[in-house]
Amino acid sequence: MTGSKRIYALDTNVLLHDPTSLFRFAEHDVFIPMTVLEELDEKKKGASEVSRNGRQVSRFLNELIERGKNHNLSEGLELSNPQGINLKRDNAVGRLYFEQRISANRGKADNQILASVMDLRDQHADRDVILVTKDINLRIKASIEGVVAEDYENDRALDDFSLLYTGAAELSEDFWNRHPEVKSWTERGRTFYKVHRHDDEDWYPNQCLFLPGENEVELRVLHLDDVNATLVLLDDHSHANHHVWGIGARNREQNFALNALMDPDVDFVTLLGNAGTGKTLLALAAGLAQVMDQQRYREIIMTRATVSVGEDIGFLPGTEEEKMTPWMGALTDNLEVLANPEDGGSWGRQATNDLLASRIKIRSLNFMRGRTFLSRYLIIDEAQNLTPKQMKTLITRAGPGTKIVCLGNVEQIDTPYLTETTSGLTYAVDRFKQWEHSAHITLRRGERSRLADFAAEAL
Repeated sequence: MTGSKRIYALDTNVLLHDPTSLFRFAEHDVFIPMTVLEELDEKKKGASEVSRNGRQVSRFLNELIERGKNHNLSEGLELSNPQGINLKRDNAVGRLYFEQRISANRGKADNQILASVMDLRDQHADRDVILVTKDINLRIKASIEGVVAEDYENDRALDDFSLLYTGAAELSEDFWNRHPEVKSWTERGRTFYKVHRHDDEDWYPNQCLFLPGENEVELRVLHLDDVNATLVLLDDHSHANHHVWGIGARNREQNFALNALMDPDVDFVTLLGNAGTGKTLLALAAGLAQVMDQQRYREIIMTRATVSVGEDIGFLPGTEEEKMTPWMGALTDNLEVLANPEDGGSWGRQATNDLLASRIKIRSLNFMRGRTFLSRYLIIDEAQNLTPKQMKTLITRAGPGTKIVCLGNVEQIDTPYLTETTSGLTYAVDRFKQWEHSAHITLRRGERSRLADFAAEAL
C-alpha cells in the first residue's frame, strides 16, 4: 500500500449492516482483517437479514478476487462496482487489501481486529489508518490504544435528527397580504388556491401549511413549480361531519394526518410521533373507512418488526398470524376503540370485532420477499426498527392501488446499530419528501391520558 490515501479497516458489523460498504470509501483503500473473514463465515448460515448480508459480502469478495486473479493479492484489488449493482459514487476507486496471515491468538475477536489494525498502522506510518466499526466499545478500546476509530455513517439520512422534515409549516401572519394576486376556485366541493411563491417559501409536495389565530386556516401543498404553488383547503376532521370511522382529530397534526391518510392520490404516508399521539388509531380508522365504506382497498395488512423490548419469550406456536398476534397488541387495543358500539360511528354500531378482524391480515416481515400487494392498505408499525434496506424491501412490495402507511417513534429504537439518523423510517421520510404522492406528518401532542403525558415528560 502506497500513497497518501487513507486506509479504512472494516469491522464485521459494518459489512453485515451494509454489504455495499466495501465500495463506499471513494478513492481510499479498504482493509479486511482475517478475523472479520472468520466471523463472516460464522454468520453465513440462516435466513435472517444478517445471514443474507453475510453471504452477500462473501459473494462481493469472491467476485473481486475472481476479477483480480491475475494479480498478486498483496498488491490489492480494485474496488470497482460489483456486477448488476449500480452504486452512485465518484469514478475514483480505491483498492481492497486482506490481512496476509491467520492469527494464532484465539482471544476475543474484537481484540484480534484491533491488534490487526495496530499492526497495519505501524507498517504504514505515513498514512492515516482508520478503524470503521458500529461497536461503541471497540471504538472506545481503539481510542485507548491511540487508533482512530469512526462509526459507519454512509447510511445516515441526516447529520442531525432535529433537521428532519416535519411535514408541516406555519405561515406568517401577513401571508395573504404577501400574495395579493392569489387565484381561488372551487371544484368537487374542495377549495383551491394558486399563489406566487416567494424565495423564503421552501415548500414540499403535500406539506401542510397553517395560519393560526383568528383567521385560522389549514392548507396543503398540492402542486409546485418554479414560480407558483397550488394549495388546497384541508377538511376539518375535528368536526363530527368529517369524522373517520367515528374518530375525529383532536389537534392540528392529527387533522393533517387524517387528510393525508384519506387522500387516494397519496400512496405513501409516514407518521412520526411519541407514544400516545394516535398514530396507530388514525391509520386503522382511515384504513377501515376506505376498506369497508369506500371499498377503495381490498383489505388492511398490518406488519411490524418483531424486536423485543425486554427478554425474548422463545418460540411461539401456531400459524404465521398466530405467531404475530402477541406483537400486535396495539392493533387489538385500537380495534376495541374502533368497534365500540357507542363511539364507533354508523358502521361501527353494526360491525363487530370479528367482522373488522376479518378484513385485517397480520403478516410477518420475514416472508415479505417476492410478494406483491394489489389494492391493499399496508400498515408498517414500529418502523423505526427497520434498516433502510428492510424499508426498501417493504415499500417495493406495493402493487397497483396499494397504499403504505409507516408508523414509528425514533425515540424507541430497539435494534442494535440503528440510531435516529440511520433508521429506515428517518431514511424514508427524507427520501420521499420531494415526491408528489407521499406525505409526512410529525405528531407532537399526546392524546392518551394526563398520566401518560406526564410520564412521557418526567420519566
